[in-house]
Amino acid sequence: MANISVSVSRFSVKGPAEPIVVLLGEDATLPCQLSPKQSAAHMDIRWYRAQLSPAVLVFQNGQDPGGEQMLEYRGRAELVVASLSKGDVVLQIRQVRVSDDGQYRCRFQDGDLFQEAVVQLHVVGLGSAPHVHMTGPEEGGIRVLCSSGGWFPKPKVQWRDTAGVKLPSLPESQTQDGDGLFHVEASLVVKDSSMGNVTCSIQNPLSGQEKASAIFLPEPFFPRVSPWKAALAGALPVLGLLLTGLSYVGWRKHEAKKREIKKSKKESHERDQMRNEKEMALETKVKLKAELERRKALYSEDWKKALIYPDWRKEHFQPAVVTLNHEMFHQNNSDPESKENCREETQDLSLSNKQGDDNLITLDKKDFTSGKYYWEVDIGDTDEWTLGIYEHIHGNGSSKEPSEIFRVLEKTGCEYRALAYCSQNIALEEPLSIEKHPQKIVIFLDYEDNNVSFYDMTHGAHIFSFTQARFSGSVNPYFKRKAMKPSHLHNIK
Repeated sequence: MANISVSVSRFSVKGPAEPIVVLLGEDATLPCQLSPKQSAAHMDIRWYRAQLSPAVLVFQNGQDPGGEQMLEYRGRAELVVASLSKGDVVLQIRQVRVSDDGQYRCRFQDGDLFQEAVVQLHVVGLGSAPHVHMTGPEEGGIRVLCSSGGWFPKPKVQWRDTAGVKLPSLPESQTQDGDGLFHVEASLVVKDSSMGNVTCSIQNPLSGQEKASAIFLPEPFFPRVSPWKAALAGALPVLGLLLTGLSYVGWRKHEAKKREIKKSKKESHERDQMRNEKEMALETKVKLKAELERRKALYSEDWKKALIYPDWRKEHFQPAVVTLNHEMFHQNNSDPESKENCREETQDLSLSNKQGDDNLITLDKKDFTSGKYYWEVDIGDTDEWTLGIYEHIHGNGSSKEPSEIFRVLEKTGCEYRALAYCSQNIALEEPLSIEKHPQKIVIFLDYEDNNVSFYDMTHGAHIFSFTQARFSGSVNPYFKRKAMKPSHLHNIK
């Protein structure tokens, strides 16, 4: 399908040059783009099919009003808003159906000006493996029937012999069920008793994918005209016993052939099943790889706003070389008496500049005054800790005394909270709801962007970010096996 684009003085809308092809039950992604590139966040955007309303999806004033949406797309169609600022508008339809096949129009309106483009969606349904069986003798041969269901659009049926040569077949029958999927039946009359195997293949005309099944035709099943009929009719009483014996021998042979056919069918079914499983595994792998690449591309476009995948976030930061005082950490973590002393000491501890004295982590360079860095801390099952950064600010202006500002996460038992404080003043105290206790935490420091973020490396989840910080001094990592008690903290109003 040709690319459709209508230009006006301010902008035009472009759709994909080729139809979008999606397997039945998978998710479809339909893109549209403004040209020249510009933000579409302020525009009225409408995806529709045959008529403007009701529509597939409407986006107005930065949100989806929902009142005009077609019933069959509720809960399935949504707008990917991540790239609206670049003029890229993507409609995503989950679990496509046969009824989703066809034309879609994306319409952009800015004031009195509007433009639209056409996107073609092809839904592909791959049906079941053909079921092939003999129905009986006919016209001096054997009639073979092939049937299969679950196809869309209408599939193509072809018979072939052992050498792959196409065989002429009888007119086929195709019907549609309530979901719009096609069921096909095709017959073939085989008159050559030496043909052996015949194969029925069913192909999807859009994707070119096909499924096939073969059947073995034993020679004894073909009807024959015997030259001995006249002689046997005259000597039937004499040859009765002989016919009985021949019938028994024929029955034994027939049973042996039946066992061979059954074995051949079973082997053919197992081969088809293994092939189908291999194809499904390959398709799943390809889809997962494509989804991973898609998410990485979206993340790379706006990684600062993304709060997922800490491993990908590391690509934008430098690893900081830090040293953890393992001896003090494990001594405090393993000695029950020491633990009790830590608890008592914590209860009497107030927020002051002396809190850096029991810091268990040190930076192998002087300090951070610029750049983007990250470091990881393995906290294990420790019941009580404080983890984050502290900023050393030299005295200036009316205050000549230097000060230290802490931005940390804190754990006490099963409770977590985020704290930002300097001396007795608490600038931020926020309880955190964390269901899965992290065993290892990575801290991302963006000095120029004034951002400190914490991620759970065990489960790959974002925990908290300090975004209101304004760095003006030198920054160092901070970690201790103590936590501040709420009774000793006083919020700034």
